[in-house]
Amino acid sequence: MKIAFTTSDRVHINAHFGWAKEIDVYEISDEGYKFLKTLSFDGDLKQDGNEDKVTPKLEALNDCKIVYVAAIGGSAAARLIKKGVTPVKARSEEQEIAEILNKLVQTLKSNPPPWLRKALQAKPKSFEDELEEEATV
Repeated sequence: MKIAFTTSDRVHINAHFGWAKEIDVYEISDEGYKFLKTLSFDGDLKQDGNEDKVTPKLEALNDCKIVYVAAIGGSAAARLIKKGVTPVKARSEEQEIAEILNKLVQTLKSNPPPWLRKALQAKPKSFEDELEEEATV
């Protein structure tokens, strides 16, 4: 499963989702985790009220199950959830990515809480997804 983290230093979860210039993506399982890539975003990311700034991020995170953020706006969170990506707010901007990854690996080995079990489930297909599949057949 892929997990993403908004970060400005690649160590801490310290960036607001809408303003994040970088999002690190990891693959995680009950056997461990590995870094996959850093997604980079340009433009005027601090422009409040500009919902278009999150669209490239939503598309880039399409195959992730969870994204950890320092903060996120309500509409961006709703759009992530609609795409099957669960946003999770870090406890503080000092919380480290490695700490979360290690805890998640241990949790996956045992009995994941309901929110994590839900995030692990296959993304529900939307009407638009089904139409796209029919068009390619």
